[in-house]
Amino acid sequence: METLKTLFINRFKMMALLSLSLTLSIVLLMVRAKLHQSFYLLFLVWNLFLAVIPFAITTIMVSKPKMNKLTFLATFMIWLLFLPNAPYITTDLFHISNSNNSLLWLDVLVILSFALNGLILFYLSLLDMEELLVHYIRPKLIAPIVFTVFGLTAFGIYLGRFLRYNSWEIINQPSAIFSDTLKIIVQPNTEAWLFTIMFGCFLGITYWLLKSVSLKA
Repeated sequence: METLKTLFINRFKMMALLSLSLTLSIVLLMVRAKLHQSFYLLFLVWNLFLAVIPFAITTIMVSKPKMNKLTFLATFMIWLLFLPNAPYITTDLFHISNSNNSLLWLDVLVILSFALNGLILFYLSLLDMEELLVHYIRPKLIAPIVFTVFGLTAFGIYLGRFLRYNSWEIINQPSAIFSDTLKIIVQPNTEAWLFTIMFGCFLGITYWLLKSVSLKA
């Protein structure tokens, strides 16, 4: 209980600002639905909920005493499975092409708001995980693991956006995911590799940039 209390106090400002930002996204979506008399972008709420899951996992992990390595590894794998859901929302910008010209700026603002929150949740969760890794592995291994996370996250986003897989389908459709992943690796797939590399670089560079800015603050 004392650990939870300390965590709440230390993170109060960040959690308050994050809650405000999430609320703003919902309000913008409600305004959009009212003006357009349409629930077209309502799926963003579900995508945002999925984006919160990895952040919730690391928040709980940080609040608990040190776990044994096996428990940590299992939790880490679950976290990694859901992590692509957070930055995935940036690809919802594709839906702008389906928007009406009327109040197009509002659709852009709504989707950007949700996408920004997804990225923030991704970076906050990864920051937590990076701090947690210090207690379980040698420090020199942390950077390569984080670098790998960017690549796996980008590839996970590709599987979700273009092949339409969900995180939980690793349980009920593991063979299909494995087959499609192997096909991408074995058979040249320029789009898959290009997307994974470029999106991974985007996530990595912005993450390290934000870390650099926060250290100077």
